[in-house]
Amino acid sequence: MERGLLWLPLLGMFIGLAWAGWNEYRKLEAYKVWAADFERAKYDIYAALGQQDDRLIWGKPTRKGPDDLQTVSLYEVTEITLHNQKTPPPTEKVPKGCETFVCLVLRSGTTRWIPFTDIDLALAWQNQLQRLQESLQSTPNPS
Repeated sequence: MERGLLWLPLLGMFIGLAWAGWNEYRKLEAYKVWAADFERAKYDIYAALGQQDDRLIWGKPTRKGPDDLQTVSLYEVTEITLHNQKTPPPTEKVPKGCETFVCLVLRSGTTRWIPFTDIDLALAWQNQLQRLQESLQSTPNPS
């Protein structure tokens, strides 16, 4: 009986890990369906991000697809910068524990933060968005 009681916490831990894995799998499957319509997309624990033409759409990943979606047109963006733990964002609307962000400064003066887990991925997205923005500046705004 004592051995059974010793194994009970281990069994509980395995059940918890299995649930966490299933939950993350469901989030990833919902993201795949959502991301199918985008030219470029990324998924991590902090944000699902999609880019189609001049539009960026991102939100918090959930099992039903990204939630709290935000949309920005690259025509509205004046500056794209990268922030990490050395240059933290001056806002409280960032996910707890997230230290890497791509900051979009809009013509209206507001800023939007896109969280990333990996600084290399954030740098690649920043570079790609800057190139895309430069190419869009050479074409007239359709709206």
